[in-house]
Amino acid sequence: MRISITLVSLLILHAGVCHAQVSGNVGYAQGGGRVRAEQNERAKRSLADNEKPTGTSMFLDAAVLMNVKADEYIAVFALSQEGPNVAECNQKMDTTVRAFAASLKKLGFAEADVTLDFIAQNKTYGYEIDGKIAKEKLVGFDLKKNISLRYKDKAMLDKLMVAASALQIYDLVKVDYVVKDHEAVQNKLIEEAARAIKLKAGRHEKLLGIKLAQAPQIHVERTSIYYPTEMYDSYVAQESEHIETPIDRSKLFVQGARKGRTFYYNPLTANGFDSVVNPAIAEPVVQFTAYVRLKYDVEAKPGKAGK
Repeated sequence: MRISITLVSLLILHAGVCHAQVSGNVGYAQGGGRVRAEQNERAKRSLADNEKPTGTSMFLDAAVLMNVKADEYIAVFALSQEGPNVAECNQKMDTTVRAFAASLKKLGFAEADVTLDFIAQNKTYGYEIDGKIAKEKLVGFDLKKNISLRYKDKAMLDKLMVAASALQIYDLVKVDYVVKDHEAVQNKLIEEAARAIKLKAGRHEKLLGIKLAQAPQIHVERTSIYYPTEMYDSYVAQESEHIETPIDRSKLFVQGARKGRTFYYNPLTANGFDSVVNPAIAEPVVQFTAYVRLKYDVEAKPGKAGK
């Protein structure tokens, strides 16, 4: 039997969040966060057929991006407890919650910063073998609760992970980023968009020989917010051998090696934006965007364009 072996290089990309400092296991449900954000930004700028400029009007627009550090964070841990009956599930869950609450108090958490959320109580089933028949039967219950923790120092998450793992709490669902003053951010975005449009208007009047009316109409004003939990990508980089000839499964089993996946924060860049507020970022941030389009009435300037 002739076996030929080729070298295959794989680079598999998809969005995700696993890094505990930033988000949580919710990232495994993501797919192409940055791609979706870029598509959304392009969609905001599209023109319908009935929105085209005319011979006496024109559109000027501006897209602005602002990177904003979070004021607070909310980490969500998932707790699960199984038992043969509901009473035992509740008793074990209460014991775990009380122990975790004591650890949180030592870390400086106030009662108002901790919220316990009941999620579900499910039946669990197993199999009982009776001769050649495997009968499914009720074997117990599974109680699920989430605990949400609010904090301001992002370094606190490392301490929370240690405290949670000591109680066999390993599932960090997500970390929400909280920006308190959205109004101030939106005002800054619109201010930057207006500045960019004024610069374009002056440039067009100078270079194209046109005169723009001083009272434009607001044609479009659209904003978006992108949180770090939405903006992670991941990849698996590997080189492995590939066996082309079918393997005799009765004689040989193939056990694949586990390939590590790399997760990284992949935010929107300055590409496609007229202005970026706080462009240099070294940590995950909340990204706010605004797109503004104004409709101007125009009249031709006398003389040659640009003079």
